[in-house]
Formats: sequence, C-alpha cells, structure tokens
Amino acid sequence: MALVNMRDMLNHAYRNGYAVGAFDLVSLDFLDGIITAAERCDAPVILSLAESHFAYFDFDLLMQSVEKAARRSSIPVAIHLDHGATLESAVKSINLGCNGVMVDASHHPLPENIERTKTVVRMAHACGVPVEGELGYVPGVEGEDAERHPGEIAYTTAEEAEHYVRETGVDFLAVSIGTVHGRMQGAPQLDFERLQQINHSLKIPLVIHGGTGLSDDQFRQLIDRGVAKINYYTALADAAGDCIRSNIQCKGGYTALLKGASEAIGKEVERCIRLWGSAGRAREVLESSKPWLPVEHLIIYNVKGIDPQGIEAMMVEGTRVLAAIPGVREVMTGSAIREDAVYRYTWLVRFCDQAVINSYRDHPQHVEFADKFFRPVAGERITIDYQTIEWGSVA
Repeated sequence: MALVNMRDMLNHAYRNGYAVGAFDLVSLDFLDGIITAAERCDAPVILSLAESHFAYFDFDLLMQSVEKAARRSSIPVAIHLDHGATLESAVKSINLGCNGVMVDASHHPLPENIERTKTVVRMAHACGVPVEGELGYVPGVEGEDAERHPGEIAYTTAEEAEHYVRETGVDFLAVSIGTVHGRMQGAPQLDFERLQQINHSLKIPLVIHGGTGLSDDQFRQLIDRGVAKINYYTALADAAGDCIRSNIQCKGGYTALLKGASEAIGKEVERCIRLWGSAGRAREVLESSKPWLPVEHLIIYNVKGIDPQGIEAMMVEGTRVLAAIPGVREVMTGSAIREDAVYRYTWLVRFCDQAVINSYRDHPQHVEFADKFFRPVAGERITIDYQTIEWGSVA
C-alpha cells in the first residue's frame, strides 16, 4: 500500500532539497517503465496524466491500472491530473483516483485565473486533495506537446505569485521562468534570479513544466531555488519513439515493434530520478506521508411506506446523484439475501479520503436526496464510516 498524500510527499522534497519526478504517461508501457525505474531507484514518484493527452487513451480505463500499480508498489506514489482544464475534469479525476490535481487557467487574465483556480481549490481541499496552480505561461516550441501550448511565454513575477497564492490557496505553484513544453530550440535561458525571488516570497513547493532539454546544472539550480516537482514527458516519448523506429527493420508485428520501449522509458526516468536527488528517499517519504486510503460510508436500513419498485427507484436515483459528488469513488446498493435479516437494505459509498465525510454530508446534492427520498422512508438505520485494512493479497 504505497499510495500516499501528495502534499506530504512534495513538502518533504521541498524541505530536504530534492525534486520528485512527475512523469506523464500515455499507455501501460509508460506506466511500467516509470514504476519499475522508481522502484529500482527506491524513490518517490508521481504518475501524471495530462488532460491534453486524453486523445491517446481512455482516462477511465487507464486510471484503474494506474491506481492498481500505485497501490501494489513498494515505493511512495501519488497520482496527478496534469493541465486540468475545468472544474468538472478535476472532480472526475478525483473520483477516479487522482490525489493531486492541477488546474491550468494560466492562459486567462490574472483575475479570471484566480477565480477559476479558487473554485477548484475549494472543491479539492474538501476532498483532502492538494492543488497545483500555474501563474505565467509556458508555451510549446517543438515536439509532441508544442501544438497543445500555443502562444508566447509569459514570465511569473514574485509579486503576482504572492497575490495569486494568497487568494487561491494552492498548495504548489507552477512557474514560468524560461522553460517550454516539448523540445527546446537552442540553449535554454532560465531566469534563476526570478525563481529565487518567487521562492523567497512563497516558501511553498514550486513546479517546473517543460523539463526536457535542460542541462544537469540547470536542474540542480532549479532545485536549489525551491523546485520540488518537475514535469517530464517529451524525452520519454522520444525514447520510446526511437526504440520503436529501431524495431521497424525487424519487420515484426505490433508486439515486436514495442519491444524494449518500456525499458527505454525507464532508463530515462532513472536518469532523471538520480539527477534530481529523489533516489533512496522512499523510506523517508513513506514515514513522513499519510497513506492515501479510501473510507467506506456504510448504511444498513429498513424502509416503511414504500413498495419494492419504489425502493429500486430510490436506489437508482441515489446512485446517479451521489456518484457525482466530489470525492465519491463508488456507490453500491444492495438487499439482504436472507428474508429474516435484521436490516434488509444497504448503501456502501466509497470516499477517496476522510475529509469527504464532512463535505459529502453537507453537499447540497446529498442533502436534497437524503431529505427528499431517503430519510422519510428509512427511519430505522445504522451508519458507520470505516477505513479498509488491506492485509496483503491472498495466494
């Protein structure tokens, strides 16, 4: 059970002067390469899924594999929504298993960026989930991600950053100091003095987007000035692409073309992890981070004044309404097998974190459903919130 609170993970990195890699993945080959490399390095890692990449995969399906891989890993892992575009996508990502979200409103004027970000922060914090905001703008230049980030660079200022963080309450800030999405053209020129000023003003973990193409020394200088999370994708995609192109001459089928791609991705991930200082930090992070464990909200009850068709209709409507509430991972209903059971019916609602116990109770959709449909007919009931204990897999 190695899925941990992302806020704790990055605060540890920030306090101890290293950076955690947030590696964007677009397939199981990426997932396997990233996890294997991080385990080999005994390092914490962030599995990042960018909304700008959703055209490449089914987010719902891939998230199931990502969460499974994270929970069975021996190293501390967090799962992050990268470049989330809307409040709705942030809610969906949390309900599917992300325990960190980035809201990207950086292309909007500052007041609108603040308002959009504040809305996501309010929702996510009620679920126990930390939020990464972005101030300034990191454009694309060349490579796969370039066209998804059009426009000119807009640098982050310390004054605006302080105002933005104070107004929004974000936990981490992605800053623009000269990096680009995709590949660099020419030698990158980074404004380290600007970064130092921002770090001095905020004293929270900073994030760099567009890590591909930077030198070893530039990475070290970024980390020395408060960068605790580095987003990385283009170099991984290039490593996989180079491997596949070298396999073409073998004239094999699909699996032959992909042979070695995961290992090539993992090799680049390992290089970054060791360079950024997170290798060997797994135990420290596990000891200083809360495990990210779901909470089960269980209700067993009897009904009066409603027929079986009405009970079924209530369950269907409740499942639809409650599953859309932020922080709700799953909603299940059922009825007792034995006719003489003390309680005949049940709800099992899975929350992503303990924080959701209160936010769910007070959420308008829950209050309306409970007051209108459930409580009038289910006066006889027992409710309990409990945390699942996983004792390991059964052989």
